[in-house]
Formats: sequence, C-alpha cells, structure tokens
Amino acid sequence: MAKLLFRPKHRLTHRRQFEAVHDARMKTPCGPLTIHSRRNGLPHPRLGMSIGRPFGNAVERNRLKRCLREAFRLMQLDVPNSDVFGSYDLLVTARRHDDPGMDQYAKWLAEAVERLDREWRKREAKT
Repeated sequence: MAKLLFRPKHRLTHRRQFEAVHDARMKTPCGPLTIHSRRNGLPHPRLGMSIGRPFGNAVERNRLKRCLREAFRLMQLDVPNSDVFGSYDLLVTARRHDDPGMDQYAKWLAEAVERLDREWRKREAKT
C-alpha cells in the first residue's frame, strides 16, 4: 500500500505555476469552492490554494487550507493520470462559507476533479 503523503513536490509553489493553471482556462465550481485545473505532465497531481482575506481571518483561512490539504492527500491516488499528458495541477479558491467539515471538502474536491477530467478529455478529443 502506498503512503499518502503531502510533500513539496505535491504543491504549486511559484507564481508562474499559479498563472499557468489560470491561463489554462479550465475551472469548475463545487459548493463554495472553485477548482481550476491544468495538465502538468508529471506522474502525480499538485495542489495550490488561493484563499484571500475576504474569506475570513487567518485562523479561518488556515483551517480551510489544512482541511483541503488533508482531503487532497487522501484522494491523490484517485486523481486520473495519463501516460501522455500526466496528472493535474489543481488550484482551489473559496468563497466565504460555514465550515462543513473534512468529509464535505473531500467530496467537493473529488467531484470537481471528476468533472475537470471529463472536460479535459473532451478538449483533447477535439484536437
């Protein structure tokens, strides 16, 4: 059984990486979250988060980020992976909402990844 870790290689770290995900113009809303995606050509997915001050104070923003990182860590093996195109870079933004709990974040993230994978496959079929 593979260890489910969230290492630095699983993170979007530089502004250039965040901009590349935005420039791919593929996003889906899922509850109060909006998930942007881009094929990354790597054998593993990466996660980035952009949670601004309008979401809440630092405690609320950090709790949301911890929950999203944990949800991503647990589902990273379920993210589709292609030999040709690799896996996905995911960028999460959030609107203000009450904390629904870790399970709901995992559900929203999995649902969004499934939708985005379908859209990427449609886009690839057209070209």
